[in-house]
Amino acid sequence: MALSLQYLVACLWASLLSTSSQLLALFPLSLQMWLRRAINALTVATLVSVTKSAPPGFPSSGNGLWYNTPGAVWYENYLPIGNGYLAAMLPGGAFQEATQLNIESLWSGGPFQDPSYNGGNSLPSQQVQLAQDMQTIRQAIFASTNGTIENIEEIMEPAGDYGSYAGAGYLYATLDNSGSVSNYGRWLDLDEAVARTSWSQGNTAFVRESFCSHPLQACVQYVNSSSGPLPTVTYAYSVAEETGLPVPNVTCLDNKTLSIRNYVQIPGMLYELLAQVEAPSGSVSCNVVAGSNPSNATITVTGASETWITWVGGTNYDMQAGNMASNFTFQGPDPHNALAALLTSANLASNSYESLLLDHITDYTSVVGKFTLNLGQTPDLSTPTDEIIASYQTYVGNAYLEWVLFNYGRYLLTSSARGDLPANLQGKWADGQSNSWGADYHSNINIQMNYWSAEMGNLDVAESLFNYIEDTWAPRGAETAMILYNISQGWVTHDEVSTFGHTGMKLSGNSAQWADYPESNAWMMIHAWDHFDYTNDVQWWQAQGWPLVKSVASFHLEKLILDLHYNDNTLVTAPCNSPEQLPITFGCAHAQQLIWQLFNAIEKGYAAAGDTDTAFLNDILAKREQMDKGIRVGWWGQLQEWKFDMDQPNDTHRHLSHLIGLYPGYAIASYDPAIQGGLLYNGTFLNYTKEQVLDAAGISLLHRGNGTGPDADSGWEKVWRAAAWAQLGNETEFYKELTYAIERNFAPNLFDLYYPGTPPFQIDANLGYPAAVLNALLQAPDVASLSIPLQVTLLPTLPPTWSSGEMKGARIRGGITLDLQWSNGKPTTATFTVDSNVAGRERDVVVNYGGNVVGEFRSNGGTTKAITF
Repeated sequence: MALSLQYLVACLWASLLSTSSQLLALFPLSLQMWLRRAINALTVATLVSVTKSAPPGFPSSGNGLWYNTPGAVWYENYLPIGNGYLAAMLPGGAFQEATQLNIESLWSGGPFQDPSYNGGNSLPSQQVQLAQDMQTIRQAIFASTNGTIENIEEIMEPAGDYGSYAGAGYLYATLDNSGSVSNYGRWLDLDEAVARTSWSQGNTAFVRESFCSHPLQACVQYVNSSSGPLPTVTYAYSVAEETGLPVPNVTCLDNKTLSIRNYVQIPGMLYELLAQVEAPSGSVSCNVVAGSNPSNATITVTGASETWITWVGGTNYDMQAGNMASNFTFQGPDPHNALAALLTSANLASNSYESLLLDHITDYTSVVGKFTLNLGQTPDLSTPTDEIIASYQTYVGNAYLEWVLFNYGRYLLTSSARGDLPANLQGKWADGQSNSWGADYHSNINIQMNYWSAEMGNLDVAESLFNYIEDTWAPRGAETAMILYNISQGWVTHDEVSTFGHTGMKLSGNSAQWADYPESNAWMMIHAWDHFDYTNDVQWWQAQGWPLVKSVASFHLEKLILDLHYNDNTLVTAPCNSPEQLPITFGCAHAQQLIWQLFNAIEKGYAAAGDTDTAFLNDILAKREQMDKGIRVGWWGQLQEWKFDMDQPNDTHRHLSHLIGLYPGYAIASYDPAIQGGLLYNGTFLNYTKEQVLDAAGISLLHRGNGTGPDADSGWEKVWRAAAWAQLGNETEFYKELTYAIERNFAPNLFDLYYPGTPPFQIDANLGYPAAVLNALLQAPDVASLSIPLQVTLLPTLPPTWSSGEMKGARIRGGITLDLQWSNGKPTTATFTVDSNVAGRERDVVVNYGGNVVGEFRSNGGTTKAITF
């Protein structure tokens, strides 16, 4: 196509797209992509006079983030891309782009740093003494007048070389050009998962595109100009801005490929990056910097109208070497051969840039495109994202920004969860050798919140989560179960877990408040059950889900003990801490609710698992009947956090641990007095109604505050509160809390920041936010038995800001898909479609709206139920 025709088409489409958000979608994806690139590269110079509008090529739907200045601060301004295996952060520079890199398995510490590292466990020779210590602790708790003791340090262990997820250096792409830049814009396209920067110098327009392709396990950065060849382009690598990394060895693998080899620390994990440059119309050369020690090299491109660099990266970490057979080394082969194979694969080596980009977009949309949401938003294409977030106000809200944040959370989860490891505390984006909380897998809310929206949001991204648990938590956790708890069945983890299977209980002062958390395994097994309940994937359930859930239930069967404080013949956990509260006590409501739900999952999933161990099932049923259910109303009307009634009305702690059964669980939300009632408590027989339990939960939630207590000011605690208020049907408090989180904790790049002090980035609020939004639009909490009807509630907590909208492809338990439309605050149509593979697992479904039943059906395979309002 002649250049003059390119200009004509691009200018025409730029004009058309400014008035219609639908036209581009009418064309094939490959043509859409060419048109977007034409718009980006060729119309910038014609739009110099427009200084306050979204950049040409920004989605006309508004589905993205855009800015008219480059980013300056990593956690506030840079934009993220990722494919699960790799991640990167982009400031959006013009003539120089400094791309910060991540490799998902790059961790300091662990056995790479210290060969004697043992996952925070005591020595096997200490097992007998630990059993005696545990018995002494339990006796002291039960004998205490208030059921508490001061510490349990004798059964805890220092963390050792726990380590941290680390950054992997910076890739610099420099154009040999200078002078004033005009018409600058940068954006993250959430339709395509591509970050772009465009700018002009004189009559020449430049565009840079960056993305990380999941099919290729590689990241790509492309740049072109609208007229004539590009200035000389130089690619270089440095760790100067990546605090803590040793100096790397950078060499020329061949004339167009940089080989970057380094260690995260010395001694420590090896990592390698291979970065290959293509410039079809230019010259490429790799040159070693004279006199450099260790070796340094750069790649130079001259005479090219376009060029792109593709990088792959890996480490010598091997998740499947985290077991006794491998002596828990977690050490695999040198990554070089695997990376070289990726770089020379047919999909990468022989394809044009357009093909690489198209394959990436096709893959990404295949994952996120199964679900769509419209909140009735009007895109704001005249105000940069940083200005929108700066002017955002609590409860006033902004449906457009709230919609973008919803899609952004899905983007971040998809871009970080589909590698070999699950999304960590920062997804896969981290800067520096050491990061806040190790950017690890905190498992008393954080890793769970990461995945809250996955099932209902129809995102198939959980595979790496369960593989990680199977390969790192279970093997070392079996040692912890035996050594620390004297339990021979199953496995256990605690709050903080690394890539090295750190399953022990961390000693750091009197750290029981967060470290004494052996229920982390139970919470994650609720996720395993949910995955099966939503997908009906029997093959997965039998092969991986059920073995994991059964082994964790086996552990808790042995761990539950009789309550010797109240002597009421109930089974309780002891010692326990309600995360992350101080009292070391027994019968924590959080633990009791979780284990009760876990035992229910055993009964519900037993038949589909094909298990014939009836003795195990009967033991589960008997102990579930006997165990304390963790539901009590206390002295000021609250839902008690502990079995001993010691909650304080002024406790604004960040965690809502005792309300886990409200959200994301169901022990409160689906409370059934016939199953959970009939308590003998301190000599009094109690039998609460569901209304009493929900009222008590509301009182506890109200007194917990708005998520800015003296202990923390985090986004995740506000998002959790919002979801909980939604579950209670309180629109005012739901929307107030959700919008407060946005105003208070979300940065200009929409990353969630944790205050006070220099705010570290934590991704859990970003990923939990879509779940809170969904819980205001659709609720179908689990129930104790498959024989109990599933209660589905439509638009339970719809704020006025979202008065009209549409949701397509939402998933409900039992393999049901829902398409829902609403207008003027009321539903108009709801269509339920049941998967064809639910034979043997049918259930009754009751559909509710506004306090009334509006439909009922039996979820037989292939059933469709349409409701018109």
